[in-house]
Amino acid sequence: MVTRTAAAKPSARERLLDAANELFYREGVQTVGIDRIIEHAGVAKASLYNTFGNKEGLVCAYLESRQARTTDRIMRALTRFRTPRERLLGVFDGQGELFTDPEFNGCAFIRASAETAHDSSVGHAADAYRAWVRGLFTRLATEAGAADPENLARRLHLLYDGAAVSARMDRDPSASTTARAAAAALLDTALPDTALEAPREDVAARGTAPQAGAVAGTVPETV
Repeated sequence: MVTRTAAAKPSARERLLDAANELFYREGVQTVGIDRIIEHAGVAKASLYNTFGNKEGLVCAYLESRQARTTDRIMRALTRFRTPRERLLGVFDGQGELFTDPEFNGCAFIRASAETAHDSSVGHAADAYRAWVRGLFTRLATEAGAADPENLARRLHLLYDGAAVSARMDRDPSASTTARAAAAALLDTALPDTALEAPREDVAARGTAPQAGAVAGTVPETV
């Protein structure tokens, strides 16, 4: 006799994080109180304290979950590109996908850090996200052969931040496209010509050698 197993019910932790993602992101981490989170999640108050310790612990977990989702979105976007230059610009493509989400309400990390002390655990969680973005730009700039990858990463990060602010404040999902175009102009002056070339293994896999001076691949200019 075959029995059907009902789908596993989300854990208290999952329900609390889902509620936090919805309410904190929409209304702010200070505006939303513990009681609303508990009611929305449908769990006992003890579940929150046993799982996260306190509200600040829940806010940190909320930010960590948003970083994980953002990281996954951007890294998946980068798999579409081959050359170092394309991958640097691909970061803005991944960011643009976030902007087109109907529930996009700005950068969760900027908003949360504006509502809390910089030296708090919430501030540290926001710093961790920014360190990841800066580190990604620095690594990609290094792979592209930039003479000063740290400085180039800082300038690209400023464009990345500006796009997020514009997308929210101006209600303009195309802000990432504008930031991408500005980044492309920046890379034209900051990278050597070799950054335009596909890795040797990619050329071999295609079975053809690039023509002299040719650029491997075409980068789309829209998100």
